[in-house]
Amino acid sequence: MGADSLSHTRWDCSYYIIFIPKLRRKVFFKEIRKENGEILRTLCEYKNVELVKGSISSDHVHMYVKIPPKLSVSEFVGYLKGKSALMVFDRFPQMRGRSRHLWARGYYVSTVDINKDVIRKYIEQQEEADIIEDKANQ
Repeated sequence: MGADSLSHTRWDCSYYIIFIPKLRRKVFFKEIRKENGEILRTLCEYKNVELVKGSISSDHVHMYVKIPPKLSVSEFVGYLKGKSALMVFDRFPQMRGRSRHLWARGYYVSTVDINKDVIRKYIEQQEEADIIEDKANQ
């Protein structure tokens, strides 16, 4: 089915997220691009978010992630931008400059399209599981 699961939930919450550094600091990304990628991957792991694909361009970050349904997208992006800024400034104190802000205020997010066959298959599996459960309880 291609979906992850929690104790009572099957899910595939996939999102495409883009965010930019404050004032589009291109020089900043050239200097610490690799370290920033490691920081973002680590923070995803801490929240059990699967980083399917990621890319750091000269002036923005692209991330295709799977976020568990118990975590909202806005909560995750806020966490990701806040903690990564603290970690970057800790590793690279010269990057602080006049401002303690690393990322611009907003971000872009879009859901990734779901395959209708996946939904159909899930419903069939649930029906089969209900029939089996009903027979066992009789």
